[in-house]
Amino acid sequence: MRFIEYLFRQVRRLAIILLLFLNFFAVTAQDTIPTRQPIDTTAVDTITVDTIVIRAVQTKIRNIPRSVNLTNPIVSFKKTKARTKAFNKFKVPSFWQNENILKINLNEAAFVNWKAGGDNSIAAAGNLKFIKNYKFRYIQWDNDLEFRYGLNAQEGRKIRKTEDLIRLSSTFGYRRDTLSNWYYSVKANFNTQFSNGYKYPDRSTPVSRFMAPGYLFLGAGTSYIPDGKSFNLYISPITQKMTYVQDQTLANQGAFGVKKAVFDADGNLITPGKKVFMEFGFLITNTWQKQIFENVYLDHRINLYTDYLRRFGNIDVDWELNIKLVVNKYIQTNIGTQIIYDDDIKFEELRNEDGTIVDSGGPRIQFKQILGVGVAYSF
Repeated sequence: MRFIEYLFRQVRRLAIILLLFLNFFAVTAQDTIPTRQPIDTTAVDTITVDTIVIRAVQTKIRNIPRSVNLTNPIVSFKKTKARTKAFNKFKVPSFWQNENILKINLNEAAFVNWKAGGDNSIAAAGNLKFIKNYKFRYIQWDNDLEFRYGLNAQEGRKIRKTEDLIRLSSTFGYRRDTLSNWYYSVKANFNTQFSNGYKYPDRSTPVSRFMAPGYLFLGAGTSYIPDGKSFNLYISPITQKMTYVQDQTLANQGAFGVKKAVFDADGNLITPGKKVFMEFGFLITNTWQKQIFENVYLDHRINLYTDYLRRFGNIDVDWELNIKLVVNKYIQTNIGTQIIYDDDIKFEELRNEDGTIVDSGGPRIQFKQILGVGVAYSF
């Protein structure tokens, strides 16, 4: 019996030695960590197996090509510049586009012992413009409010007005799909002036005042507004134009197309002049802004209107063309022209002392040109 137990122990030891030998041989035959093989542990109480990993020795490179750079990368902050501007704060995306612009242009001429002659003069003109536009999918709503005022002072004469404008424009458009650039639109446009206007050198009799005239356009039509371009074409076959002359003296004269007053033979007033003149017609407006050269921008605006009821085909024109030359963020030069022709704006008849007609008056083409160098600030 003892012999059988001794024989069993010896067989068990040989089995353990054989398993260890096979496991060691399997590990040395590969360079990666082997997967663990299932071991039959029924024949023993506890078996401890050590894992041995053998990796091949890397061969040192003897011939290094010239194009290879084996130096370690070095991180340097020597050329790093300090940040001069604050980080832009995150802004919630908005479908509103806001732009506020203030411009001040100055012109000056001074002479000291100037033999060729000349008068010292200075001129200043201010332009304040507020733009607030909304665009999202099917809806576009453009609004702008503009104020202009300019004065000129010259040695030997009083201050004269060179620029005077209040203008408000609002256009609401709706399109059926996002692929189309055509909108169903309604438009409102109003403009007047700040102060009295005179036919210099006469300063006693104003030829225009605040709301004399004042123009209001209300209409509906269609607009062509391509995406990504500062272009807007508005066509309205139904537009009402209202001309306001809130100064009774000018209204009695029939200024700016209103019905003038009726006087008797002795010059006594019978029927005062009307302060409102209404028309119904066809309106086309177009605005376009484009960069034509580096730092040179063109701004174009035109209004064409004809009345159905009185004289269809007789077109009132209001055309502005401005060229902006940008020196830097704050300094720029502006060259602007404006042409106006309105059949309802008539000039007075001029006569000599003997009663001979020198100028028959009537409607004329009005032209204005302005050149100014100044500062511009957006806020």
